[in-house]
Amino acid sequence: MGKLTRDGWLLFVTRFVRLFAYGMLGVVLVFYLTGLGLGESQTGLLLTLTLLGDTGVSLVLTTKADRIGRRRMLTIGAILMTAAGLGFAFTRNFLLLIVAGTVGVISPSGNEVGPFLPIEQAALSGVVSNRIRTSVFAWYALAGAIATAAGSLLAGSATGLMEKAAIAPLASQRTIVLLYAAFGVVLALLFRRLSPGVEVDGNAPGPGGMKYLLGIGASRGVVLRLSGLFALDAFGGGFVMQSFAAYWFYLRFGVEPATLGGIFFGANLCAGLSALLATRLASRIGLVRTMVFTHLPSNVLLILVPLMPTLRLAILALLLRFSVSQMDVPARQSYIMAVVAPEERAAAAGITGVARTTGAAIAPLFAGLLFARPALIDVPFFIAGAVKILYDLLLYRAFVNLQPPEERRELPT
Repeated sequence: MGKLTRDGWLLFVTRFVRLFAYGMLGVVLVFYLTGLGLGESQTGLLLTLTLLGDTGVSLVLTTKADRIGRRRMLTIGAILMTAAGLGFAFTRNFLLLIVAGTVGVISPSGNEVGPFLPIEQAALSGVVSNRIRTSVFAWYALAGAIATAAGSLLAGSATGLMEKAAIAPLASQRTIVLLYAAFGVVLALLFRRLSPGVEVDGNAPGPGGMKYLLGIGASRGVVLRLSGLFALDAFGGGFVMQSFAAYWFYLRFGVEPATLGGIFFGANLCAGLSALLATRLASRIGLVRTMVFTHLPSNVLLILVPLMPTLRLAILALLLRFSVSQMDVPARQSYIMAVVAPEERAAAAGITGVARTTGAAIAPLFAGLLFARPALIDVPFFIAGAVKILYDLLLYRAFVNLQPPEERRELPT
């Protein structure tokens, strides 16, 4: 971390600010939308369309970032984040909410959406060596997890305090949505402070040049195969995104948003700390094995959450799940950056990110239908765990023999 440049540290700051905003919104969004009068099925449809909109925005911005400018595309994404937050805050009309969610950038899951992560990953990979790339990505994941946890805690605590002060729940939740929009403005200002050093020559000649479809050339086969698998994983995760998981605790145990903020603070903190272990594990067994061997136990624990008979045991299962669930994230991000050419990194990360968002976007539609039926509210956990286990097995089979350069020791460190 001591070898990071000014731009590297600034990208860590933008990651923290963004995930803080996402964490806030993830705790209250479903409560807020149902408070506006939307049913569970309508909420699921809206979140699906929101994620599909984020997918389109991300695909356009990330595949052009290396040619038009990474700083410019990051700034546009921040502006769209603000627009979405304002749209959600100032209308109850379902069609207008769809427009705001589809055109803007909004995170219903507490996780990354939009163009930010792929472009930042590409920029970070350009300022660190192959030897420490996974380690930097682990700290990058930790920064995001801490920010998400802090945002979740703030949202839960703030809404609880406002309601105690006789402020209506809907009004307190709208305050969080407005804060989300304000953080978009902060991000835009921070992205403008990045130096030209984060850019790359988008017209570089050779097999990795930007003349190819969607910004990828020689890496197309690997990127498309990874994209399909990542979409499957995200589809499973979309059934239990943070907004729905929080709502499940409310339906099953009557847990209020103030308490939920504390629960997800602990969960996200466990997730972030677990990411640091990925570096040491990857150096011993490789990036692909790290992705699979840490992800499988977390998915088994996910299935166990709704089987717990008490709130304490359900929280324990959730915390245990989060304590290993994010160990694959820095390994996955580092692996993508390692197996594509430097001038294809933003596009490759963008395409795989879009695949993940697309997979996650489909699931809320079905999850909303399940949550609308009290007898089926546990089913999303079972579907999520099973689908994600299938992803782990397919990923291992397809990529265990495709090693990144640093594991083949072909590149200097």
